[in-house]
Amino acid sequence: MLQAGGSPNPISPATKDSALLPALFGPRFGINVGFVVAVIAVVVVWWLLNKSSLGFRFRTIGENPRAARVAGMSVPSLTIWVLVISGGLIGIAGAYQVEGAVTTGFTSGIDAGIGFDAITVALLGRSKPWGTFWAAILFGVLKNGGYAMQAANGIPIDIVDVIQALIVLFIAAPPLVRAIFRIPQPGARRRTKQSTKRKAVAA
Repeated sequence: MLQAGGSPNPISPATKDSALLPALFGPRFGINVGFVVAVIAVVVVWWLLNKSSLGFRFRTIGENPRAARVAGMSVPSLTIWVLVISGGLIGIAGAYQVEGAVTTGFTSGIDAGIGFDAITVALLGRSKPWGTFWAAILFGVLKNGGYAMQAANGIPIDIVDVIQALIVLFIAAPPLVRAIFRIPQPGARRRTKQSTKRKAVAA
C-alpha cells in the first residue's frame, strides 16, 4: 500500500513540500523547526520529572517499585502512564523523521538503527533530559561530521562508530569495574563517616 509508483522496491512516496518542516537558518545548515520541537520536549520532560508530583511518582517507581507500592502508589497504572508519555515522545521523533530527516520516502528498514542510537544517547546522558539532549547533539555532530569527512577527505565513516563505542565504554566501564571488584562509589566513605559523626553527636 505504501509502495511508490514505478518502483519495484517497498518504499513510500516522498513527503510533499507542503508537509516539510520549515528550515530555521536556510538550507545550508540543515536545521529545521524540529530542533525547536525537540528543545520544547526536553523542557517539558525536565519539568515533568523534576517539578511535578507525577514525575516524583515516576522516579519513585523507577528507583524502588516496592517502596512506591508501600507508599500507596499504583505501580501498574503509573507504569502505563510512563509508557503512554514515552510513546508520545517516540511519535514526535517519528513525525520528525518523516517531515524533516528522511523526506524522500521510507524503505522497509525505516531507520532500523535509530533505536540503538537512542539507547546509547540515553546511556551517555545518564537518562537525564538535558544530559540526553547534549548527548544527542554530540552524536549528531559526530555522524554528520563523519559523512563530511568521508566525502571531503576519504576518511572511513567507521571511525565514527569506533569513537561512539569508546565513549560508551568509558561511560559504562567505571560502574562495571566497581561492581566486579566491589569498589565503593566515590564519596560513599565520606558520607558514611559524616553519618557516623551525626549519630555520635545525637547520642
